[in-house]
Amino acid sequence: MHISYPWDSVTLAFWLRYPNPFASHVLSVDVIDRHVDQKTGTLRTTRLILKWGGLSVLPKWGRGLVKNPIALVLEESEINPHAQTMTTLTRNITHARMMQVEEWQTFRVDPNDSGKTQVKSEARIISKLGWGLTERIERFGVRKFADNTKKVSIQKREAGLFEAGYGKQETTYERCTWQL
Repeated sequence: MHISYPWDSVTLAFWLRYPNPFASHVLSVDVIDRHVDQKTGTLRTTRLILKWGGLSVLPKWGRGLVKNPIALVLEESEINPHAQTMTTLTRNITHARMMQVEEWQTFRVDPNDSGKTQVKSEARIISKLGWGLTERIERFGVRKFADNTKKVSIQKREAGLFEAGYGKQETTYERCTWQL
């Protein structure tokens, strides 16, 4: 995916995205750790995000599985200002047995246009719930990931790994590819 803004603006927007009136489900964001690697200049940050899930986002068949709609999410990021790259890993801490969601994002300057930013997103969705619901829960998670990214084509792949690219068709399994 390409964003028509320079890398420094996009990465700044990433850090300023909460609080946000359009993301009222995010209750708080706390920095747990932040330090700069003195050798590389890379900024490493770990944040804890508290979200209100609300049972309305779940399908009717899944509402009885979640007793507490509040979720804790851990976000780890690295920003290398010299290489102009930012990578993030976001994963839920709560409700992980029912559905563990891990999302990786990489932001970098578009090599063909320094005024644009390339973003690559991948997610792994795994359920360990059992009771014959594992596949159904994972499919729901894939659909939610896809819905959050606009137009999506989905192909099969092992272990629920999904990748977002810009307008390319993947030939491997269980991959989500979308175009904005």
